[in-house]
Amino acid sequence: MSDYHINIYYSEADKGYIADISDLKHCSAFGENPYEALNELEIAKKLWIEAAKAEGKRIPKPKYKPAI
Repeated sequence: MSDYHINIYYSEADKGYIADISDLKHCSAFGENPYEALNELEIAKKLWIEAAKAEGKRIPKPKYKPAI
């Protein structure tokens, strides 16, 4: 089973870490450290998918792959 690619990076403007899933538009989360950002993103992903299903919207399949 494949899952969505997750990006985690430090945001100087926010003074913390941002985690996002490129395949799920606007699905991102913040954390004081990378682990917290990842944990919050897993919650956001679950809620994003639940909301999309409730609204009858298409849930994209994982397709984003980093260049490396």
